[in-house]
Amino acid sequence: MTDPLLDAVDLVKTFPGGVRAVDSVSLTVARGETVGLVGESGCGKSTTAKLLLRLLAPDSGTVRFDGADLAAARGRRLRELRRRLQVVPQNPGTSLNPRLTVRRSIEFNLRVHGFPRDGRRRLVSELMDRVGLAGRHADAFPHELSGGQLQRAAIARALATGPDLVVCDEAVSALDKSVQAHVLNLLAELQRDLGVAYLFISHDLSVVEHISDRVVVMYLGRVVEEGDASDIWGAPAHPYTRTLLSAAPGEGRQRIRLQGDPPNPAAPPPGCSFHTRCPDAFDRCGTERPTLLTVGRAHNAACWATATPTRTRTQPQTAAAAADRKAVTAP
Repeated sequence: MTDPLLDAVDLVKTFPGGVRAVDSVSLTVARGETVGLVGESGCGKSTTAKLLLRLLAPDSGTVRFDGADLAAARGRRLRELRRRLQVVPQNPGTSLNPRLTVRRSIEFNLRVHGFPRDGRRRLVSELMDRVGLAGRHADAFPHELSGGQLQRAAIARALATGPDLVVCDEAVSALDKSVQAHVLNLLAELQRDLGVAYLFISHDLSVVEHISDRVVVMYLGRVVEEGDASDIWGAPAHPYTRTLLSAAPGEGRQRIRLQGDPPNPAAPPPGCSFHTRCPDAFDRCGTERPTLLTVGRAHNAACWATATPTRTRTQPQTAAAAADRKAVTAP
């Protein structure tokens, strides 16, 4: 692979009380690629996003965007990098200024990044048309829009500066399924037209399946599996990934029910952090923490059980299913 657009290496973030929200997380995003970052609530997904966006400073580790060290960037250079690295938040109803109209919210992003005054209104109109908002919405306030319209406005604001990468943090979790489908199709269409890359963060596996090229799975602050989306869905290697997939609607898998409660993030268990709930755990799992092991081409999992011949896998996706993966149909 050519040099990635985003390259994060060994990110660590610990909060007061000893809670290590992010523990040696590494991930990459290529140009024009969609990487899904998944895991249950509290696993560290959003904290990872804030580290990648430099909204939080890591305790250790590096984030490079297009070859530049984000932590070292200052002044004009940092502003230029942030222009190319934008975010669509989980709840646009609270991220959009309630006192600004949709047009002014989008235009504000352009003004902050120094876009010439002449042409800003024209660009905002083009963006709103591209994301499917009618002209009458330009002068509406956030409280006058539906959830889907608010999210389209947030997407337009993120795209206003012409970014190379957009971090979508639970961008459709607050929407009903039919609206989710429309927004996901919009994101896929914009990616085809503009070549923008996405880091798509979600706890909803069915959403991530449709939009992602690659998937990174997190548990208790660590990456436990990563690989092409077709590999993750067709042949999940980590027991936690298989558990998540078994709970996704429409997967046709036998539901896996875990025993016990998730560990205390301030006092994680020794060895593999998942071993206290894992149906495949054996002695080594409780004493030695696994690193990411190669289980296939560009497919890695942090699980000692992946080396055992008794591990079962689901059948791989068919070629037709893989080709249709990104087509989302509204119910």
